[in-house]
Parts: sequence; structure tokens; C-alpha cells
Amino acid sequence: MDETRASEPTPMQNRTMVERKSDRELVVTRTFDAPARTVFEAWTKPELFMRWWAPKSMGMFLRSCEMDVRTGGKYRLEFGQDASNSMAFFGKYIEATPYSRLVWTNDEGGDGGPITTVTFEEKGGKTLLVMHELYPSKEALDAAGTGAADAMGETFEQLDELLVTLGAGVRQS
Repeated sequence: MDETRASEPTPMQNRTMVERKSDRELVVTRTFDAPARTVFEAWTKPELFMRWWAPKSMGMFLRSCEMDVRTGGKYRLEFGQDASNSMAFFGKYIEATPYSRLVWTNDEGGDGGPITTVTFEEKGGKTLLVMHELYPSKEALDAAGTGAADAMGETFEQLDELLVTLGAGVRQS
């Protein structure tokens, strides 16, 4: 057996759970094998966020990422497959509590965008992440469809892979 390989960190085999809690609420849950501080930084530092947010299978990438992560701060994400095909997502942070909670608006859809809340709860060096999206109406959630929620599984797997690389230098086997 190759001892080097056996001691290399690997992503946790966690499942991303997606649940429609009500006519207006969608909740995505996953546990990551990293401390809350590291997971939070992957959500709030543009240079890290750009490495995991866009699902690779869709052939898209995050072309630009501007984040002023503080209460009242703004964000703007631009996705695209190439220079002629891009879309922007933007809004403002309603709450930014380091290492435990982020809340933001999704303003690209006008008043019909959801409010997203992400909580980071650390237990034994692992982080339970819960992403809650509250839509203004049943119709708004129905219009969003399940595509974005389905993509979260792949996106969170990419986050898991990034967290392994971030912790590789300090992890003990």
C-alpha cells in the first residue's frame, strides 16, 4: 500500500440534502469536514468563492466576483461560458456574522428574489451548513424550479474538495 496516498486528506462522503420546507422555503443542508472559520472564509473571500461556486458540469465559470461581506455591503457575481454568454447575480448583505451566519438578498430578479440565509455550526471540527432560501411567493419558488437546488449537490462537492486543499497543509492523519 502506498503510505503517502493513504494519509492524504480526501473529501468527506456527505450528501447534500435539499428539502422544500413549505410553499415558499427551500433548505439545503450538508456537513463539511472543516472548521466553521474555514467554511465561512470559502463563502466570503472572492478568491476562494470563485474556485467552487459554479457547477463544472454546466460548462460555466464565475467570471467575476465582487463581495463586500458586511451588513449593508453588496455583492455581484458574473457567470458565463464565454465572453458573449454571461449573466449576473447581485444583491446586498442583510447580516454578516463572522463564522456563523450570512443573510443576503437576490436582487437580479427585482422584488421577486429570495432572501438567502446560510448558517455555519461547528461540532467537533466539522461544520453543519444550512442554506435557507425564502421566496416572496409560492409562484416565485416554483419559477426558480429545482435546477438550482439540484446543482447545489455538485457545487457543495466542489466546496468539499476546496476545503480539503485548504486544510491539507495543517491536517494531521
